[in-house]
Amino acid sequence: MTRPSIRRFRWLAAAVVLGLAACNFPGFQAAQPAEDSLATAAAQTVAAQLTEIAGTVGAPSPQPSATEAPLATPSSTPIPSPTTSPTPSCTNQARFIRDVSIPDNTNIPAGNSFDKIWRLQNSGTCTWTSDYDLVFQSGNIMSGPPSFPLPSTVAPGSEVDIRVSLKAPSADGSHRGNWMLRSAGGVLFGIGVNFDQPFFVQIVVGATATPQPAVVKDFVATYCTAEWVSGPSVMTLTCPGNPGDSQGFILKLDAPKLENGTIENEAALETHPQWVDNGVITGKFPAFQVKAGDRFRALIGCLFNGLSCNVRFQLNYRADGGALQNMGQWDQTYDGNLQSLDLDLSSLAGKSVEFVLAVLANGSSGQDWAFWLAPRIVGPPR
Repeated sequence: MTRPSIRRFRWLAAAVVLGLAACNFPGFQAAQPAEDSLATAAAQTVAAQLTEIAGTVGAPSPQPSATEAPLATPSSTPIPSPTTSPTPSCTNQARFIRDVSIPDNTNIPAGNSFDKIWRLQNSGTCTWTSDYDLVFQSGNIMSGPPSFPLPSTVAPGSEVDIRVSLKAPSADGSHRGNWMLRSAGGVLFGIGVNFDQPFFVQIVVGATATPQPAVVKDFVATYCTAEWVSGPSVMTLTCPGNPGDSQGFILKLDAPKLENGTIENEAALETHPQWVDNGVITGKFPAFQVKAGDRFRALIGCLFNGLSCNVRFQLNYRADGGALQNMGQWDQTYDGNLQSLDLDLSSLAGKSVEFVLAVLANGSSGQDWAFWLAPRIVGPPR
């Protein structure tokens, strides 16, 4: 290459470098052909439309151009592995089966010794061992020990007879002693819906016992004497019913399994509303003569595995042929919690009353397996 050619080449290279440098100066804008300006405007319009559509219907946002700042990348800091949750501890629960000896209100002479025996079931998930105790909780201890260890190991689901030696007090009257169980960790537990209630021994010394309320109306024993109707279509139901009846049904359950997993030894009524949204089932019982001191008692809730159960219980009544009245209503869902009802009927004393058990679906009636456990009226013997 000749010297003029070399000088020409160096001059051209310098011009290119200066031209490129000028492009980066603030305020410098290179002239664009008309076609490029139109293309840029169209691209901006499409991008704006895509952005608007993405905001309204969830379409993907436009990808950033090469001149836009790149999206931040995740930190290289390692993410800690999730920790394993500790295994839940077992549960201590008991279920009263029956009095093996000394039924409630047994008359025992003053000062006489006796053995009280309860039959309990381990309805929890912990195994009861010799580290578990029977513990006096309240009332009259009747010369018994404050506590003593259980006689044997009791696996979950098993039953055990617990015996305690006692002595009748010297004073006449009704005497009651409340007892509970104590876990190896020192926590008291017992029976009932929340497993926090004691089981007890109740005896009578002398002849001054206070009469106990008698069951004067058993709604389970007479459930087919009621007029059962479903709604909103107002259909009269057969009794006993059929679990597959789309109009709803009424059944007697001798050993119902409740939403908290317990199996009861008392009978219950299953009352399923009509299989439509906001369905209803009602049962109107024959007239009953209410007396002072009468009370309505029942345990209500959902049956086991009725996961979608969501209902409203009502106790309604018609006194002396008058208008239908509501005595109370209670909402229940499948949450493991049952509700105990104990209602004073004294305001209806002297009246002929038709009681109406009702269950209403709160929305969908699917799995609305509602139960009334041992619904009854207790009061002075008739």
